Amino acid sequence: MDKRSWAQRLSVVCALLIVTAIAVRAETFTVLANFNDSGGGGAYPVTALTQGLDGNLYGTTGYGGSRGHCAYPEGCGTVFKMTPRGTLTIVYSFCAQPNCTDGEYPNKLVLATDGNFYGTTYQGGANSWGVVFRITPGGTVTTLHTFDVTDGSSPLAGLVQAANGAFYGTTLLGGVNSDGTVFKITATGALTTLHKFEGADGANPYTRLVQATDGNLYGTTAYGGSANAGTVFRITPAGVFAKLHDFDSTDGYDPLGTLIQGVDGNLYGTTSAGGAHNEGTVFRITLAGALTTLHSFDSTDGADPVGGLIQATDGNLYGLTNGGGTDQAGTIFEITPGGVLTTLHSFDNTDGNSPHDGLLQSTDGTFYGTAYLGGADNDGTVYSLTTELGPFVETLPSSGKSGSAVKILGTNLTGATGVTFGGVPANFTVVSASEITTAVPDGAATGTVQVTTPGGTLSSAVAFQVMP
Repeated sequence: MDKRSWAQRLSVVCALLIVTAIAVRAETFTVLANFNDSGGGGAYPVTALTQGLDGNLYGTTGYGGSRGHCAYPEGCGTVFKMTPRGTLTIVYSFCAQPNCTDGEYPNKLVLATDGNFYGTTYQGGANSWGVVFRITPGGTVTTLHTFDVTDGSSPLAGLVQAANGAFYGTTLLGGVNSDGTVFKITATGALTTLHKFEGADGANPYTRLVQATDGNLYGTTAYGGSANAGTVFRITPAGVFAKLHDFDSTDGYDPLGTLIQGVDGNLYGTTSAGGAHNEGTVFRITLAGALTTLHSFDSTDGADPVGGLIQATDGNLYGLTNGGGTDQAGTIFEITPGGVLTTLHSFDNTDGNSPHDGLLQSTDGTFYGTAYLGGADNDGTVYSLTTELGPFVETLPSSGKSGSAVKILGTNLTGATGVTFGGVPANFTVVSASEITTAVPDGAATGTVQVTTPGGTLSSAVAFQVMP
């Protein structure tokens, strides 16, 4: 072999090593907090986290907390706050009021444009069928509505605040034949039942709704439809309902994960069972109802994905499975919109077990989540997963007319010198290191919101929709 051919081969090997090094991404999984029900702590977190205007993370536990008037020894659930570094504080313990009129067993929180959180409880309230509540970051709870079966009961899903400012949600039961409902509620507590499921059009909606860029709300039912395997549906803010898809087990069964709309305009979701191996699926569905199965879990890469997906700033989708993986305790996975799946972490019970809901990508770029069980006391954990994804900003709300008020959530926003909507400069005020207040500038069109800071320019992960 001459020197030239050896050098050529060496250069090829070096090039391959460089490409391989570039392709490898550093990922670090960290347990930030272990829940412990003793002494009034929370236990069994079942929902995804929500980032507050103060930069802290807020969530709920299904059990635990100070007992108050709760008749159950496990407690009736909590709202907690956690700093990004893992300092956890119980903000509120449910069933603090006589007869649990403030509710029991809370679901996921949603951060509203007024800076408060809104949510539902599965049980409790004056009629014991669950409530809709508002809670301030400081822990002051107001019961907005108590369900009475005729207008729904036992909501298992959180709320979504639509572009019109109202909140929309679902109840698992109640309505016709106890098949569940879709409702609208204002911030002052005026509730309107928009749809009552009857079985053929779906039954028992388990998950939160999502408002798509067409202005309509989309969701799933766990059961019902032509094969009683669940459905995907659309409903207008005024209540006009349409069924888009009937699952039949081959393409999934029991869709328990909240839908998201991807940047490509399609909806993405999961089913907890069904598919090629009956371990659940990831699917894509168009707004017109054409469904494609992207991945069928086989237990080795996860099983029972009961939580929803998120689309991160790299354009890929991230989610959790309740079981499967190396120790059958659940996984964190990444999947491209084209269906290429990578298992990022397998839980082993010491770091968590049975993660129920989806992940949160905080504006610092880090992923945060909860596991229902496992950890030091087997009462669940809060964890982070850091990758090489950088910080970004998020708008609240994600759409608005010219002149409408907008809050921008971010990290290290102190000293910001510019805000633009689709390239059009906007006046703004830096409230804190994690919040900027601004308004949609005249002449702005739908596009990315950018904030110029001393550390660089931060962009929104999704386009801000400028309404006519």
